[in-house]
Amino acid sequence: MSLERILFNYSVSNNTLSIEVCGVWNIFGKIPHVSEVNSQLLSYPGIKKVVFEGAKISDWDSSLISFLYRLIKECKAKGIEVGYNNLPEGIEKLVFLALKIREGDANLKAIPEPFLARVTEAFINLNRGVFILFDFLGEIACGFRNLFKGKGYFRWDEFLLLLQRCGADALGLVSLISLLVGIILAFVGAMQLKLFGAQIYIADIVGIAMVRVMGAVMTGIIMSGRTGASFAAELGIMQANEEIDALKTLGINPVEFLVIPRLLALIVMMPLLTLYANLMGIFGGFIISVSMLKLNPVEYLMHTQTAVKMSNLWVGLLHSVVFGVIIAISGCLRGINCERSSSGVGEATTSAVVTSITVIVIATAIITFIFQVLGV
Repeated sequence: MSLERILFNYSVSNNTLSIEVCGVWNIFGKIPHVSEVNSQLLSYPGIKKVVFEGAKISDWDSSLISFLYRLIKECKAKGIEVGYNNLPEGIEKLVFLALKIREGDANLKAIPEPFLARVTEAFINLNRGVFILFDFLGEIACGFRNLFKGKGYFRWDEFLLLLQRCGADALGLVSLISLLVGIILAFVGAMQLKLFGAQIYIADIVGIAMVRVMGAVMTGIIMSGRTGASFAAELGIMQANEEIDALKTLGINPVEFLVIPRLLALIVMMPLLTLYANLMGIFGGFIISVSMLKLNPVEYLMHTQTAVKMSNLWVGLLHSVVFGVIIAISGCLRGINCERSSSGVGEATTSAVVTSITVIVIATAIITFIFQVLGV
């Protein structure tokens, strides 16, 4: 006789199917399928109640709970009442808890949250986020004050490593994107300037656009996805592993020890990367103008030199410094305040990138408007 057959004894009386669960129910045994009991229910169409008898169960684990849970769900789906007799201590409570949890999940999915409650929750989260941001900015200001006074805890070897990660390691990606942006600007400009025979002014368009705005913006977006996400992931994992709590226990300010070096590294390297991106963008426009539009190389370079003023350069460098601050603050803030779980680290990383890029676009519009009003 198979193991499946000795685990059940069936009896039918007064439209009630009694199932006597016997033997050992654990992961090391062969657990029968629910279909065996279903076949008994189909054999007796008038069954209105199923009763589980558990007096002869010798050993059990979660396998029995899982089996009973699936079987009870099947019975309830058919409108059959379920009862228990002499089950070992704890089984009935565990099955009841599993059913309640599933019913609670179904109710949550079925009943949408009221609109006013969602608006209130969003407003509360926004208010809480503003307070967290200003508190974080205050800690950064105190960290810089202690650093200038010589009281801050600062690891210069880590700072030099961060400079390399934020600078030299990003040159390849910045080169590729900036070169392609310069090529795209040259193509777009050529489509319209050809109509007037003024292709030489492509040098003006590419030079001014790259130096004043596009070089800094593209570099900021690249560093948001590369470095800002890296900062958020690193600090998020430290938060999940309680390493930040350990620093606080040792009397070390996490903002001074972790955030200030990253912020300084981006402030230093973003202008340098922006200058490099400007050169690569101008070089991309130069390649298209000389090779495809047959412009004189010397004339192209002279037009670029004449068109690009020092004011354009300083505006672009100001953009880059602001973007560096935005990327560092967004990445570190999301990382330090993330939830202590793997999913929390992923959400913090995504949120850091989205926040950085969004604020960069907003800051670009504000700075451009200000300088336009000032006539710079």
